[in-house]
Amino acid sequence: MAEVTTPFIAQKGDYKNLIAFQKSECIYDITFYFVNKYLTKGDRTVDQMVQAARSGKQNIAEGAAAGTTSSETELKLINVAKASLQELKLDYEDYLRVRNIPQWKLGEPKFEQTRKVCASHNDSAYYRQAIETRSDEVIANTAIILINQTDYMLKHLFDRLKQDFLDHGGIKEEMTRGRLEYRKKQKGY
Repeated sequence: MAEVTTPFIAQKGDYKNLIAFQKSECIYDITFYFVNKYLTKGDRTVDQMVQAARSGKQNIAEGAAAGTTSSETELKLINVAKASLQELKLDYEDYLRVRNIPQWKLGEPKFEQTRKVCASHNDSAYYRQAIETRSDEVIANTAIILINQTDYMLKHLFDRLKQDFLDHGGIKEEMTRGRLEYRKKQKGY
């Protein structure tokens, strides 16, 4: 019996190696700390922010796992992750705005320094330790910067997944290719 040499339905789901997932985990940890330190228990925003951060992280993981058999589901879940993180970003921006706390702008020294730090750290333990001594201004702005970086990565991941689908098709096309290749090998072509 001949073996198929082309990978047949390559297993996906290794989300923990995606930098976007790693950053989303940092965002979740920062958000959990932030809402418990700076918002009032019982405030609906606490649950909303934690759920948005969780949704961002969980949908990246679920999308990566679903991608083995459904490009459509993978794309949808990556898009849900992006939307959830944008919702969370708005909550951080609202927090800063209504308290007259500055939101750092591109080009400002604090923004640029924090952006560099965020670009080089994807380990949630780093942020959990660092935020313990930071103000609400620093934590909220750090979260916003991380969300922007993650959003950028998710956009590129989404675009790559779309292109992969256009180049290779979905599960049905892959199954057909696998079956045809198997038949050829059986017949000795």
